[in-house]
Amino acid sequence: MKKPKFLAFMLTVLFIISSILTGCSGTGPAGTEEEKPDDSSDSGKTVLNFWTPQWGDADKEWWEKNIEAYNKSQDKVEVKLEIVPGDAWDQKVVAAQAAGTSPDITTMNYNKIIFSAEQGKILPLDEYTDPAIWDDLYENIAEFVTLDGKHYAYPMLAEPSAVLFYRKDMFKEAGLDPEKAPVTWDELIEYGKKLKKGNVFGLAAAGNAAEYGWTHWGFQAMVGQQPISEDWSEATIVNEPTKELITFWNEMYQSGILPKQPLGGYTDIKPLAEGQVAMQINGSWAIGQLRNDYPDLLDNIGVAVVPTNDGNQDKPTASLGGWTLTIDGNSKHPKESAEFIQWLLAGDEQIMVDFFKDVTKFSKFTARKSVDEVLAQDSEGANDPWRKLIAEEVVPYAVAEPIYAWEVSMAYATALERVMLEGTDLEKSLQTAEKEINDYIKNNNYAGTNPKK
Repeated sequence: MKKPKFLAFMLTVLFIISSILTGCSGTGPAGTEEEKPDDSSDSGKTVLNFWTPQWGDADKEWWEKNIEAYNKSQDKVEVKLEIVPGDAWDQKVVAAQAAGTSPDITTMNYNKIIFSAEQGKILPLDEYTDPAIWDDLYENIAEFVTLDGKHYAYPMLAEPSAVLFYRKDMFKEAGLDPEKAPVTWDELIEYGKKLKKGNVFGLAAAGNAAEYGWTHWGFQAMVGQQPISEDWSEATIVNEPTKELITFWNEMYQSGILPKQPLGGYTDIKPLAEGQVAMQINGSWAIGQLRNDYPDLLDNIGVAVVPTNDGNQDKPTASLGGWTLTIDGNSKHPKESAEFIQWLLAGDEQIMVDFFKDVTKFSKFTARKSVDEVLAQDSEGANDPWRKLIAEEVVPYAVAEPIYAWEVSMAYATALERVMLEGTDLEKSLQTAEKEINDYIKNNNYAGTNPKK
């Protein structure tokens, strides 16, 4: 007879606790909405809420240091920083947008800027910023954040998707000049065959359709052909430049230069560092991994521009990803937000010099001409050959990550994969991809919807 009374007592306790927690959480009736961030402080300052994902301990310290400095530099605004774990970032941002609880300032990558601007999710900064800060940007990167003549974000950094890393010691063993990397596709194949030895492959690169889909944006720009027209009205994938590109990759695969099974994910430089391959195409971020995880190997690593079809390296060899700061479309404080963004990213060059030098170890690159000028005079920056090569020979020619639907990129990627893995006829595989893209355009009323055209 005691058990029912005990259960009733426990249910009452649980109900009281639940009521208290619900009252403290600030949620709505369904208990699912976050409370709108407070925009005032006890000191009377305007509060700007700012979210950014965490990339590592070093960047966390950099954010905290500089936001503290900004808060102390004036008495009208207080920036409140929230660093969000990377694996929770997308979910948290989407949930906040749906609930109308987004912070004033958010970190956003390049390929989301244009559609976010078109949909009113972010505000232009031009009204509240010095025009000179936009002139300081490299033109190809400024274009990433521009829609209809207005700037909807300020770039923080750029990351080229493709750089050629190679082992100098393996070059020597194969009778190759360790200071001379391949420049053409033909040379890359030639080098790859000479470097392939036993269980060591000549080259590692993207290894599956999902990776081909984005790592080949730079290669498509290199040959001057995207898989869809500029106005997104029709597929443009059955053509000689695309055939040339796929034929090149298929030759490397069939000749055994590339491993039949990927040795790791595209973003991991471990296969090169641990001697499984002699060359590896990877993003600039691999520099950070090499310097952090393999410091004793650095003298044996060479870095070069990715070889091109014709040997001309004054053209795209990579796409550029990267991060910016944006102002939420519903922010009550766009002026104050823009002023903070300008102070942090577009003000004193030394702030960003410290970021690229101390935080990224020159694995990421600036969008600002003035910061590059300071880095070129900095003792570490001026004497870093990897930084110099990528900053001068890769970034200036790199293209934006395309903003067309991912399905278009995957149509190209699966066409490549069919040829390489299944032996499908190239023309037939491209015709299949053409139909997939045109069906997507038709089924989604996609024609003419490119906001940049």
